[in-house]
Amino acid sequence: MSLLSVDDLVIEHRSPGRPVVRAVAGVSLEVNAGEVVGLVGESGCGKSTLARAVCGLNPVTAGRIAFDGEPVTPLGLRRRKLTGIQMVFQDPYASLNPRRRVGDQIADGLRTVGDTTTRPADLLERVGLPRDFAGRHPHEFSGGQRQRIAIARALAARPRLLIGDEPISALDASAQAQVATLMRDLAVDSGAGLLFISHDLSVVRLIADRIAVMYLGRIVEVGDTAEVWADPRHPYTRALLGAIPKPDGLGVLPAELPGDVPDPADPPQGCRFNPRCPHVMDVCRVEEPEFGPVACWLHEPSRAGTA
Repeated sequence: MSLLSVDDLVIEHRSPGRPVVRAVAGVSLEVNAGEVVGLVGESGCGKSTLARAVCGLNPVTAGRIAFDGEPVTPLGLRRRKLTGIQMVFQDPYASLNPRRRVGDQIADGLRTVGDTTTRPADLLERVGLPRDFAGRHPHEFSGGQRQRIAIARALAARPRLLIGDEPISALDASAQAQVATLMRDLAVDSGAGLLFISHDLSVVRLIADRIAVMYLGRIVEVGDTAEVWADPRHPYTRALLGAIPKPDGLGVLPAELPGDVPDPADPPQGCRFNPRCPHVMDVCRVEEPEFGPVACWLHEPSRAGTA
């Protein structure tokens, strides 16, 4: 049984007088204990909405989220402490209380699980920071240090599933790989699962066992990291890999992939990627492909070539 199981999840946002926005449109995903799954895609594709739903912070419209076999539903603060799921948020400047010492904030998690032997300084040391940092306030640290503190605070509650919601995007380049690798090592060493959300595929390649590629609320490809990297099958995955900056300065969004992610309130008919796809066929414009390892009509032998 998977540690985290997301089955055909749908999340819609409704506002009076405005179209319904389907931010997550039928996503299925699994994370096993001791496994790192990287969830990648452009901004606005629904990655963070999915992450917040897994934590019980967002209500779901349809589908099911199960953690360790039990359903995850929107929870009040008191019950949320018992779920075994912790999130490291994108902005380390906003995720810590500026008025409290970081040691006191880490101690909150220790009290939640009744740990009377571990000290906040022990967890700071575990994430590579000096023990005496526990007596300082968040404004005294750099962005990378604050994110390490946020990781220590998450670990204090002994989570079985750790979620990183773009946890490195606010950091400078020198700190990004260090923080990502730290999260992987800490999760794997404790036997926890890690769902690592990012738009930086080069970092995801470094730490993830499997990669799931998300586009406009749907998973379009999933597989072992090495296999996806060596042989990306979905045109969107190939475009993302082609956009990774190269040492020679190359690595931009290919010319054959124009435009931005469409409005989720008005998604294209058929395959959601068809307006930007260089291999679009007639069937792509009228019928959405079913999800498997790759959701693309190019990989359906009965339909491929019906341009």
